[in-house]
Amino acid sequence: LPPTDPGDRLAVVAHALDAMGKGRADDAGPPRPVAVLVGPDGDRIELPDELYEVLRHAARQLLGGRGVTISPHDQVLTTQEAADMLGVSRPTLVKLLEDGEIPYSQPGRHRRVKLADLAAYQERAKVRRRSLLREMTRDAEADGLYETGGGFVPTR
Repeated sequence: LPPTDPGDRLAVVAHALDAMGKGRADDAGPPRPVAVLVGPDGDRIELPDELYEVLRHAARQLLGGRGVTISPHDQVLTTQEAADMLGVSRPTLVKLLEDGEIPYSQPGRHRRVKLADLAAYQERAKVRRRSLLREMTRDAEADGLYETGGGFVPTR
């Protein structure tokens, strides 16, 4: 859960992680600095880029007042947990499962959904929404209902 009062320390950490991350993806040129985790006893360990990005993303979300959950992709969810992640009702999720949109297993009476399958569905849905929006925009342009470019037209 997000902290009730993130305070200045979280903001400092989030902004520092963002600032440090700006040059990390560039493999060309001189060696770049690496992130290091220092324990309370002074032990230091270099952080891989993947873990650094997880920390950076988590800090930004917490700073924005949102909760962060870190789960393995092979985690199995109940239908209610899966519905909550998608922001839909449980009956809507069950319809998606029964329509074959999202794979599931049913070891007993209850359906279970893999987190990886849920994430794959979210990605497919996002791609589909973007494609439909582009198609709607093209249709509106063809019908003269939508203009790209041309700049601002004052109405008053």
